[in-house]
Amino acid sequence: MTDSIAANPDRLLPADPGTRAIARELLADVEGLPILSPHGHVPAEMIAEDTPFPDPTALLVSPDHYVTRLVHAAGTPLSGLRVGGTEGSASVDSRTAWRNFAAAWPLFDGTASGYWLRSEFEHVFGLPSEMVETLSADTADAVYDAISARLAEPSFRPRQLFADFNIEVLATTDDPLDPLEAHALLAKDESFPGRVLPTFRPDPYINVAHPEWAERVDRLTAEAADGVDGYAGYLRALTNRRRYFVEHGAVSADHGVRTPLTLKLDRAEAEGLFAKARRGEATAAERDAFEAHMIYEMARMSVEDGLVMTIHPGSFRNHHAPTFEAYGADTGHDIPFAIDYTEGIRPLLADFGTAEGFHLVLFTLDETVFSRELAPLAGFYPSVFIGAPWWFLDAPDAMLRFRSAVTETAGFSRSSGFIDDTRAFCSIPARHDASRRVEASFLARLVAEHRITEARAHEIIVDLVDGAPRRVFKL
Repeated sequence: MTDSIAANPDRLLPADPGTRAIARELLADVEGLPILSPHGHVPAEMIAEDTPFPDPTALLVSPDHYVTRLVHAAGTPLSGLRVGGTEGSASVDSRTAWRNFAAAWPLFDGTASGYWLRSEFEHVFGLPSEMVETLSADTADAVYDAISARLAEPSFRPRQLFADFNIEVLATTDDPLDPLEAHALLAKDESFPGRVLPTFRPDPYINVAHPEWAERVDRLTAEAADGVDGYAGYLRALTNRRRYFVEHGAVSADHGVRTPLTLKLDRAEAEGLFAKARRGEATAAERDAFEAHMIYEMARMSVEDGLVMTIHPGSFRNHHAPTFEAYGADTGHDIPFAIDYTEGIRPLLADFGTAEGFHLVLFTLDETVFSRELAPLAGFYPSVFIGAPWWFLDAPDAMLRFRSAVTETAGFSRSSGFIDDTRAFCSIPARHDASRRVEASFLARLVAEHRITEARAHEIIVDLVDGAPRRVFKL
């Protein structure tokens, strides 16, 4: 047995020896399966161009809000971690920022991000466990140099790591007007071993409150509306761009909304709200109503073109205005809040919940929704699947709570499969490994309690890891 946390073969498995033995056998079924990542934020250009990774801080610290938020909470300003933005652009140098992170390393004990980073340090960068466990301000430079040396190796590039990580499918998140040139390049490259799929993400084009909404809609309609004016041209342009994404391999459309509210407005009312929004005269309530209607319209389009529809609600974005003004979005101060799926999503499900071929994957940051709303919805509507624990919930204990919350009502077949939802490319194998270990642990307990047979558990874990994402995301 090793003293390394990241290399311990029983990490995240049950403490009870008998249950752990069952979990080990279940894990063995799926450890070597390819990674399917149907929702994430790694840029396709990085893989297509085989871009060398930057320095350790720029790769592992500055862009990772899981990391920077906790160090910031302990008193280090974001500028001390080289987080971007007006103020951040004049921040400390990369090595100093790494020292600040290293000094805060003990803060990550017990956290999901600490678990992932340990795994990255040892399994991806090849650092000895002693170096990882003693990371501090005093040892920061040695670790920085060791990672830098690894990053300088010719083989340590995105394309080779894509193969080394055993990734079969990786979906990106893309603006509707993206030409998808990087995706096209990868699709026709016979030497590339996997699939990199675009994902249609129209949030700034349907959320009137977005500061660039009017500008983006102008561009959208100018480029893709076939000369049709007004609201009709707006819908035509969205339909055309969705078709373009499908032609370039997309399997899903993702919607990062504040709430899961949907509305079915009649044509005249929708046209009126659109015109009012274009004039900059829409009230906050009218902006919300138009977005809710457009989520309904996105579902209608998914029924027509087959794109899987995923909804990610429940985050209060940019909670701290001064930080947003200084450093920009996605810098660690997005905070979850309670949501209402049952009533909010009902207008959409009334018309499309039983539509043949429609797949709707519902995510949440509100754990209470799993058992109270999402499991019952997925347990009735053929279109509805329960999105995997996401963002603040993609941690081992939270993933176990998720399985306990949804399985007794919806079973195993109504969940999406694991979603890593990450920009941190090097963390992908660690995240998927953690999920597989959690699934093995949960199933092992059911076997030990004589609630399912061991033979059935072996079938279920393969389906959860491999079958579910293929089925739900039409891979």
